[in-house]
Amino acid sequence: MSERTVVEILAAQAASDGDGVKLLRVFGGGNLSRFDPFLMLDEFGSESAHDYIGGFPPHPHRGFETITYMLQGKMEHQDHLGNQGLLSDGDVQWMTAAHGIIHSEMPKQTAGKMRGFQIWLNLPSKSKMAKPAWQDLPAAKVPEYTGAGFCIKAIAGSLPLEGLFVAGAFERPDTQPIYWDVHLAAHSSMTIPLPNQFTGLIYTYEGSVNIGSIKVKARQLARLNDEGALLLHNHGAEEARLLVLAGAKLKEPIVQYGPF
Repeated sequence: MSERTVVEILAAQAASDGDGVKLLRVFGGGNLSRFDPFLMLDEFGSESAHDYIGGFPPHPHRGFETITYMLQGKMEHQDHLGNQGLLSDGDVQWMTAAHGIIHSEMPKQTAGKMRGFQIWLNLPSKSKMAKPAWQDLPAAKVPEYTGAGFCIKAIAGSLPLEGLFVAGAFERPDTQPIYWDVHLAAHSSMTIPLPNQFTGLIYTYEGSVNIGSIKVKARQLARLNDEGALLLHNHGAEEARLLVLAGAKLKEPIVQYGPF
């Protein structure tokens, strides 16, 4: 069995967005074709309300999808179509901007920790002018799978895995995204059979994991080659937590302007 190897390591960079919200930009901008079909990954998280209280007032998106995954905290989403929802610990929002949507993402807390991720997933050209869509998924409905030394919260994508069949909450026909939150116990290993020719990305947000001889530390993203299974090893004494992202490449031009 061939194994995926690391072709690039990126360190998440401190940034701000919205009304001064402090965050870590893992990737976004520049040569985005190497992350196809993904366009951006942000991690946000702070104990200080000063870092997040301004939130993300109304702003437009078009031509892609946004996936917000809250680890901790409360965030309210509203859009110009009249949709409204409150994300809390462990909840997920999947929004398809398609031909255009104006939405806001505003904290509904004035103290305490807020932490989570937002991913932008591209749409194929044939779907960019489709009707916008919006769905909240409570934490209790995010499928969870446990195996020898690992636990997976499967937000999107389905694969057989070590005697299990992991089925995510969301599926998309063109990009076929895999979006898993993986917790890997200390001194444990696991193998994920990512489809060949799918872009593969690993973002470690706590602890560290090894892919071959390469250690992917906290707040680092590993971009993988396109062939073989992903073998993850946690040689540390603490649990490692990471996002596993994979998707079918669209191989279409990417045009950026403003907030996309």
